[in-house]
Amino acid sequence: MNVSTDHELPSQDEDMEIRAVSAERLTFFGDAVVAIALTLLALELPVPEGSTNSELWHSASDHRESYLAFMISFVVIAAHWRSHHRVFRHVTATSGRLTAFSMYWLLMLVITPFATDVIGGDGAFQARFVFYAGVQFAACLLFILMVAEVRRAGLSRTGTPPELFSRTIRGLGMVAAGFLVSIPVSFLTHWAYLCWIAVPAADSLVDRLRSRSGHEPS
Repeated sequence: MNVSTDHELPSQDEDMEIRAVSAERLTFFGDAVVAIALTLLALELPVPEGSTNSELWHSASDHRESYLAFMISFVVIAAHWRSHHRVFRHVTATSGRLTAFSMYWLLMLVITPFATDVIGGDGAFQARFVFYAGVQFAACLLFILMVAEVRRAGLSRTGTPPELFSRTIRGLGMVAAGFLVSIPVSFLTHWAYLCWIAVPAADSLVDRLRSRSGHEPS
């Protein structure tokens, strides 16, 4: 006896369309969370006070560390979004692992405004610095895992440049190294912030020198 059912398995084309929609929803959700994180950064900024120009400028000067932390966090989140946009415009499907890594990565970005407020506070420099650097290191590591999953599971469209993944992983890896190295350095000097710039910049310089030497005639 034949039993009819209204629930039929989707065709290959329908399955591909479902996977593509899922990838788009994950990308759009990531964009929305990044926008919220950037908005929260601005909301946490302290407002300078004073009834005269001198008092206002003095108050702003007292909050200079908070403003510096804001600029650093803005650049960091913007760099994450730029990398996310560069990679995910080629992603046409998702997996359970990619979704999980994406959620944890977005969690780190949402925590960043709070970490920014923490590092901009007074006293306990090492504890504040380690917390902030740890959050950013985790964010970089999770994004690297996301890119690695896209490459491993073949979740990108045909024709995606393979060097896109390796270049992104290398770049974020050096940023993550900068945050990681800065943690022990923070116990020696308050200039540990420079590690966040120095390590990626040094890697970029070495990479450029290698590229130039590779194009020189032998």
